[in-house]
Amino acid sequence: MKILVIHGPNLNLLGKREPGIYGSLTLNEINERIKKSAHDLGFETSIIQSNSESEIIEAIHKADYDVLIINPAAFTHTSIAIRDAISGVGRPAIEVHISNIHKREEFRRRSYIAEVCVGQISGFGPDSYILALIASKNILSGVSQ
Repeated sequence: MKILVIHGPNLNLLGKREPGIYGSLTLNEINERIKKSAHDLGFETSIIQSNSESEIIEAIHKADYDVLIINPAAFTHTSIAIRDAISGVGRPAIEVHISNIHKREEFRRRSYIAEVCVGQISGFGPDSYILALIASKNILSGVSQ
């Protein structure tokens, strides 16, 4: 079972960027947690981070995976192209956010991505990714659908 994790724009700044909202862990530290949890659940993982909408779309199109876990970051609220890419590949996807986007500024509360995902996990800090891995296991075993 293969999981593709995509981190969107500015998430490379985690650990430095607004730690009151995003916490103090770096993206590398979060990725290590993801890899360990994925391994424990029996997944192979590929993890990418990109500030480029086109690179994210290409990864969604070309990668070999069973479930996509995506934190589209600011593209959540702006990218119909990423939404269409997720919809177009026909694989289950889970939208993840470190902060609770529904408790933030009004413009952050609208997700173009959520409508084409199995579900959305937000507000649990880096554990949002771990919860998405558990959900992925359930999706692939037919427990959640």
